Amino acid sequence: MFKFLTSLFRKKADSVDSFLMYPEGKRYYRETHSIRRANIDEDAIKIINRLNKFRYKAYLVGGGVRDLLMGKRPKDFDIVTSATPNQIKRIFNNCRIIGKRFKIVHIIFKGKIIEVSTFRSLPEHRLEKHKAENDYLIKRDNSFGTAKEDAARRDFTINSLFYDPKNDSILDYVGGFEDIQKKIVRVIGDPDISFKEDPVRMLRAVKFSVLLGLDIEKKTKLAIKKNRLELEKSSTARLLEEYNKMFRTWKTSIIFEGLAENHLLDVLFKEPADKLKKTDPEWREHFMETPLGKRLAVTDKLLSAREEMTPAIFYSLIFYDLIKDLYENDRGHLAHNIKESLQSVFERMGIPKREQDNLVKIFISQPRFQVTDDEKERQNSFFKKKDYFYDAFMVYKIVAISEGNESAVQTAFFWEISLRQRPKPDSHQFGQQNRKKEPNKKRPPRKKHRDRRGGGSQNQNQDQTESQQHNASEPKESQEPRKVRESSVENEEREV
Repeated sequence: MFKFLTSLFRKKADSVDSFLMYPEGKRYYRETHSIRRANIDEDAIKIINRLNKFRYKAYLVGGGVRDLLMGKRPKDFDIVTSATPNQIKRIFNNCRIIGKRFKIVHIIFKGKIIEVSTFRSLPEHRLEKHKAENDYLIKRDNSFGTAKEDAARRDFTINSLFYDPKNDSILDYVGGFEDIQKKIVRVIGDPDISFKEDPVRMLRAVKFSVLLGLDIEKKTKLAIKKNRLELEKSSTARLLEEYNKMFRTWKTSIIFEGLAENHLLDVLFKEPADKLKKTDPEWREHFMETPLGKRLAVTDKLLSAREEMTPAIFYSLIFYDLIKDLYENDRGHLAHNIKESLQSVFERMGIPKREQDNLVKIFISQPRFQVTDDEKERQNSFFKKKDYFYDAFMVYKIVAISEGNESAVQTAFFWEISLRQRPKPDSHQFGQQNRKKEPNKKRPPRKKHRDRRGGGSQNQNQDQTESQQHNASEPKESQEPRKVRESSVENEEREV
């Protein structure tokens, strides 16, 4: 009888309202929250005001609102609106439409880009009865909807808050405002379905928990362990992008510790985790004491001391245990053995060929740092000019510090005192294949002018003599052709 009565008052399963704590939306006004317009990007406010002027709803949304409520400085300010991408493009000249999985608009300003997306509807399968055997992975998501539908289809309650600059209010449909106060990460709706729709949400849940000091809600935490293998279905490009973001937090070691505790490291970095497991079956409980944990902790410490770290350095440190034994093995060629040991890892993780080659060079050059003889000064100078030298040196230094190898630390100091090279800007874009090709500029051939009176051969010989004299006076380096590196360009999905 009790079940019958409660079912009468329960929200319908086929309604969007069943996913919302406040179906009509709860407003929190200026006196109840800490967000102030002075802390928001002026151009983001201008975009919202212009969309409102054309009678479209528009709000600040996502991480920007969350970070402002938590007293943190947002990295970016994303906007959501009732206008479609084509309608947005008609309003703003300085924009472009991007995306395959779902289309968003980039509004371009000097030195920055602000993302504007359209309200999206709840996936149809959310309104149907859940079946364990169904594949809920979202491959395309271009169905537009309302503000409440957009809030219901997002990942976590803390990321589903809308800020309305018209009246300085926060619009909450899912209870995210209260979860921020309680310091909780909670999935919207059924976590089993949510993680099957987008498995990367599990990785993001752990990251938010660690970086923001939040607890993962019990039901969400259990669903992460249950659905962890769903991560194998994720786009490798998406995962590489998430890793790159992770490496820029200065807290990679404790994020990896959280991934280990929640059984995600076994799936994301399977081979290094298996290596740790063979050494210590209880490695999850004390990840920071493992060789990998120590290396990442040293890296975070160096980052806080304003050292520069590229993604290639992080990947080298993560894969280091897979090739470490090869340095003591005299069988075969070192480069071949390293490639053979890492090839299956590279393929599974979708690491581009250009980055694969760079990682192999970093590993091959590690024994080279042990050579500090004065008579090899010329070879050492040549080694320092290599484009991978900085990354290789930092890996050598970090491994030496993490292992407490005083001899190797002193050797690293020898190389560091004269180190002036820094990583190139594009070296931080590991796996991001949207770089433009460098044009291979060649000097046009020199025209030879012939004398109409028949003295062409004499003038030609004179030109050749002058050219030979000019070349003879130049240093040899200037006579060598310049090599211009070209990088392959491929388009890949991007997730908002």
